[in-house]
Amino acid sequence: MRSIIKRILFGAAAALVLAVSLTPLAGCHGSKGLKEFEIPEEFDTSREYEVTFWAKNDTNNTQVKIYKKAIADFEALYPNVKVNMRRYTDYGKIYNDVITNIATGTTPDVCITYPDHIATYLTGKNVVVPLDGLFGDPKYGLGGSEVRFDAPTKDEVIEKYLSECEINGVHYAIPFMRSTEACYINKDLVEKLGYTIPEKLTWDFVWEVSDAAMEKNADGTFKINGQKVMVPFIYKSTDNMMIQLLKQSGADYSTPEGEILLFNDTAKSHLYTIAEHVEKGAFSTFKISSYPGNFLNAGQCIFAIDSTAGATWMGSHATHHDIAEDKIIEFETVVKPIPQLDPEHPQMISQGPSVCVFNKKDPQQVLASWLFAQFLLTNEVQIAYSETEGYVPVTLKAQDSAEYKEYLSMEGADNDVHYDVKIQAAKLLLDNVDNTFITPVFNGSASLRDAAGTLIENTTKSVRRNETVDDAYMEKLFSDVTSLYRLNGGRQADSVGKKELGMLPGTAKALIIVLAAAWVLIGISRLLVVLKKRRNK
Repeated sequence: MRSIIKRILFGAAAALVLAVSLTPLAGCHGSKGLKEFEIPEEFDTSREYEVTFWAKNDTNNTQVKIYKKAIADFEALYPNVKVNMRRYTDYGKIYNDVITNIATGTTPDVCITYPDHIATYLTGKNVVVPLDGLFGDPKYGLGGSEVRFDAPTKDEVIEKYLSECEINGVHYAIPFMRSTEACYINKDLVEKLGYTIPEKLTWDFVWEVSDAAMEKNADGTFKINGQKVMVPFIYKSTDNMMIQLLKQSGADYSTPEGEILLFNDTAKSHLYTIAEHVEKGAFSTFKISSYPGNFLNAGQCIFAIDSTAGATWMGSHATHHDIAEDKIIEFETVVKPIPQLDPEHPQMISQGPSVCVFNKKDPQQVLASWLFAQFLLTNEVQIAYSETEGYVPVTLKAQDSAEYKEYLSMEGADNDVHYDVKIQAAKLLLDNVDNTFITPVFNGSASLRDAAGTLIENTTKSVRRNETVDDAYMEKLFSDVTSLYRLNGGRQADSVGKKELGMLPGTAKALIIVLAAAWVLIGISRLLVVLKKRRNK
């Protein structure tokens, strides 16, 4: 009987050891990583390629048509390449889908994205193609001799925007469009309160006017608009709000190496200021109240801060809106840079989509994808897309063209293509390129950005709930947000690593369990042998 048990145990142990040896192979299937991309000497036009393109548009049919025309024009030049577009309305969804598809090796070929997101994609081996070699390739690089369209040279891509696509000294994307934030102001309501909009907008001015607008009539309506609703100041992207407040204050946010510096006394001071005005009802956010343009156009908001790319939603004659026509009031819209702490040295964020190319096993497939990505920098695409919103082209070639200059000169000629608010928003950025900045990009910088906005969102919610906002509150808020976004330890990269170690893949867990069981069975088997020898003595 003991002999039978021993054989069973040894057999089980052997089977488990075999399972252990096979488990790593199973776990690696489909995830061996890709070789580093090497530029082919020639583009093989005898073959056919399908390029998957993930694009983002703001439910704007004009933008969709521009993408479709760009694809058709490119395919006419390269009949052997078919581009399949998948449309998204949210960058976050693109980001999540890319992360999911990295694990299965099914990433798109070309993707509209942000450097913060690319930094996370780079945690995979050779997932995103470094573009520096392609930029300078004499045949297929920017403006290369074998490129079949009038592409800009590297020198014609605005250097400041190109540098925004650089991570650890390497370019992993090309800029597509650029925008910044603008303050869209109801001039009529400002003057009704007895104020004059200054040439350079300050935070003190915005807060003062917003507080003054909260005075009510005896019937509970607001004196300023005669309505039951008035939210004088609404900010769409509170992450940008906090980031820009810190930058204007000369305070820290993070380092390029990923050190987290957001949770400081300056941030706390700004949160106290925000809380003070929320208590008066003078301030709210997009996540809490809804889109600022809707309130602005209904006469229920005085200062609406949103991207210059959202300009077509702002003003009495906005081409886009989510409220009934009879709710829109007539007023003069003034477009200004965001409020400043030091108006003589303005600081505003640079933002806007970029384009990255994903690595594949076949270098020819990557080259086909790169050619399409490069096509998005042509004047035809750049100018057409920039005219849909308050974006600006990212190339000097497009900005200096007669066509684009004519477009800008026709400000206010109509309320569609030449809508004055939209063109004013574009001009705002063109006039302030040197005053824009970006935040450091690293694995986890997207989470840090979310954390910055959450500080303002949570503080605003707490005040509206009549919670006490004091030092104890701030201490808990900082701690909660740090934990929520796993920013413990001061470096997001470190916290991500700890998270990954704490959440092992299923194959790794199975390997550990099988290995432990095998050693247990081997130990039991060995023990039985020892016991048998002792009994035989």
